[in-house]
Amino acid sequence: MSHPLIKKVAIVGGTHGNEITGVFLVRKYEQYPNLIRRDSFEILTLLANPKAIEEGRRYIDADLNRCFKAQDLQNPKLINYEQLLAKQLAFTIGQSKINLIIDLHSTTSNMGLTVILHNNHPYLLGLAAYLSTINPLVKVLQYPPNQDHSYLRSLCELGFAIEVGPVAQGTLNAELFLQTEALISSILDFIELCNQAITPEIPKTFTLYQQVKAVDYPRDELQQIRAMIYPQLQFKDYEILHTGDPLFLGFDGEVIDYQGESSIFPIFINEAAYYEKHIAMSLAIKQEVTL
Repeated sequence: MSHPLIKKVAIVGGTHGNEITGVFLVRKYEQYPNLIRRDSFEILTLLANPKAIEEGRRYIDADLNRCFKAQDLQNPKLINYEQLLAKQLAFTIGQSKINLIIDLHSTTSNMGLTVILHNNHPYLLGLAAYLSTINPLVKVLQYPPNQDHSYLRSLCELGFAIEVGPVAQGTLNAELFLQTEALISSILDFIELCNQAITPEIPKTFTLYQQVKAVDYPRDELQQIRAMIYPQLQFKDYEILHTGDPLFLGFDGEVIDYQGESSIFPIFINEAAYYEKHIAMSLAIKQEVTL
């Protein structure tokens, strides 16, 4: 299998200003660049949303990680802080001739170490298979491919996110920090091997979770939340959910069950940042992918 030659990689932290695992990793790499130095490619480190980082907020005017649709980047009428910042970041990524983006995120959900893809590029699938083989803690999640995604990672074909949790907004979890750092080192090693035409040991199949839909909290006629995540479902991301299993517990004591026709895997359960997006969790199917 031939691999594209990767000449420049961007490691991005602080796309969301209160997800500080990525912020402090980028700062560490800028202080100790030898940690990420490799012979066959250059690395650009970026703190994506400096103002939000300074204020300890997810964003100032709008979610930066929803500002990168191609038509939005071309729209001169979109001029709030994050919309302008997205245009600036897109220019920087383009001018720097970035081949691969690693966008670092954290979540209040129990997502462990998750690699998030948005396309089926063989290079990214091979990398995901490699990472999930050398570290059994790694999960691979794919959002529906071939859509016009609005994420920073979609600025280049070989872009993906690392999502780690659970960690509270605005805080560091040392164990997750170290696991993320080790994961990044493994990614850079994979790129180095492929650039040197050394094929890493990649299994023929690996497990991938395909996101299929988002689920909102039950709401009343005034659109107020009327139920919360069922207690035994909290922190059960990636654990199978069967038809009839409890999803929500109403404030009136009502238990609201999962009514889907087939078993499914909940992810991003009770993510704090998704309350405003009307998302209680997403649902994914589990697949075995053959390379």
